[in-house]
Parts: sequence; structure tokens; C-alpha cells
Amino acid sequence: MASRLMAMETLCLKSPVGDLTLFADNDTITALCWGQGADAPRTTSSRVLNHAAELLKAYFTTGHADFSALSLDPHGTAFQKRVWQQMCEIKSGHSKSYGEVAKILKSGPRAVGGACGANPIPILIPCHRIVNGDGKIGHYSGGDGAPTKIFLLRLEGYRV
Repeated sequence: MASRLMAMETLCLKSPVGDLTLFADNDTITALCWGQGADAPRTTSSRVLNHAAELLKAYFTTGHADFSALSLDPHGTAFQKRVWQQMCEIKSGHSKSYGEVAKILKSGPRAVGGACGANPIPILIPCHRIVNGDGKIGHYSGGDGAPTKIFLLRLEGYRV
């Protein structure tokens, strides 16, 4: 995946959860990664990347942004894409448990957790809104892990 990302358009931005790098291919966002490449640009002519950066800035200011207008193309299995679609239906400030999503998809909670961890476009595809059935936050593969997930949930007004 790293070599494929290197050939795409990129845009780096600072955020409260660290430096983020957005990747786009043919005007669709394909990944969001923590950190930045040494030579990754902070400006671009890509409309989709600039729009995503504007929405992320608004999100980190207010806790809300409508990412549904962005063209996203996450690479994954058919099952992962179904899980990611379920994530996108969870409104800011709300959550679903791994088990709830699994029941909708007629799957198991661990499979849902695996798809969460494989999400290539975190925040825009809000895997942080998937929590344990007992109310605990569960794992998070982005940023600093659980502290990043807690920050994002609190930013949205979710009581952690």
C-alpha cells in the first residue's frame, strides 16, 4: 500500500490529533494517515483534497462536519466496505457497538473490529464511533490509539 500511496496526490495538515496526510487518486480520497512525508505538500490543486482539509478544519473547530459530500474510495474487501458504510451512517456525537453493527451485517463483533482497524480513511469514515457493547471505548488504530479515539468522541459531544 505504501508504494501506491506515494504515487497519489497528497495534502498534509496540522490537527489537534497530530499531523494528518490525505491521499487522493482521480479526485477521490483513498486514505488518511497520521504523520506526513518529509516532502509531502501542504498545498495542492486537488479540489477534493482542499475540500477535505476545509471540512477537517471545521470538524476540529466544532466537532461536526458533513463528510458525505466527499468522494471517498477506500480500498478493502466487500465486507469491510459494508462495515465502513455502516460507520458513515452514525451521526456525530453518537455511537454503535461492534455487536450492533455485526447484527446489522449478520456477522460477528470481531469481524467488525477487524474492519474498523483496516479503515484507510479514519475520521472521514468515523470508525471512532464504534465502541464496545459494555460502553467502553474499545481499540483505535489511528493516532495515539485510545487517547485519540477519546479526543474525537469528546470533540463530537459524546460522553466518554
